[in-house]
Amino acid sequence: MEVRIRLQKAGKSSNKTYNYRIVAMPQREGRDGRTMDILGYYDPAKKSFYQVKKDKIEAWVAKGAQLSNTVKSLLKKAK
Repeated sequence: MEVRIRLQKAGKSSNKTYNYRIVAMPQREGRDGRTMDILGYYDPAKKSFYQVKKDKIEAWVAKGAQLSNTVKSLLKKAK
């Protein structure tokens, strides 16, 4: 089973944009499918608001998880 670290919709903020969770989930699961672990949060309405658990992400990558392009860009901004 391939694991992918990607975004999952979590809810709406006040200006009708979505909030997202950064999650580890099986690659074949849909966007709203079951997650294996929650690794952080991201709110695009507040451009600098995201919380990332880097140690957990590094552990998943060490186990063979792949990062989505969006999560890769968020991690670059977080460093």
